[in-house]
Amino acid sequence: MTGNDVLKNLSEYNIWANQTMLNVFDALPEVPSNAARLFSHALNAQAIWIARITSTESPVKVWQEHTLEELHKLHQYASYKIAELVANSDEEEFNRLIDYTNSQGHKYSTRVLDILTHAFNHATYHRAQVATDLRKNGHTPPNTDYVTYVRELMGQVY
Repeated sequence: MTGNDVLKNLSEYNIWANQTMLNVFDALPEVPSNAARLFSHALNAQAIWIARITSTESPVKVWQEHTLEELHKLHQYASYKIAELVANSDEEEFNRLIDYTNSQGHKYSTRVLDILTHAFNHATYHRAQVATDLRKNGHTPPNTDYVTYVRELMGQVY
């Protein structure tokens, strides 16, 4: 399995995990505000990284908060676009340096491969925070573990 295969798997998992979280949000009478804030941030970050990789303007700010309807739209954009970037990248693209300024105004130069890897890990981290907040508010969070994705959708048993 190559690095591209691993990132392809992670990009497909990211789509599944984000949709799984949205499905739980859809079933709630009201999404707890902190859960919505954290999930907004996770999707915002993906959109911001996409903008940096593609040299375009980000459609969102780092901590911009979204309604449930807006979260669905942002997921449809960001989760699928980042998967498209992975699918269309080769070794040269993965190793391309991206120059950017972060939200605190610091300048950095980072490889596309590292940005994509970070984006998937960052989303996983914040989905775990969302799950904790859902449980704190009396709701059952979804299991968005990667191995659960593999078991359910890839038909593999561990």
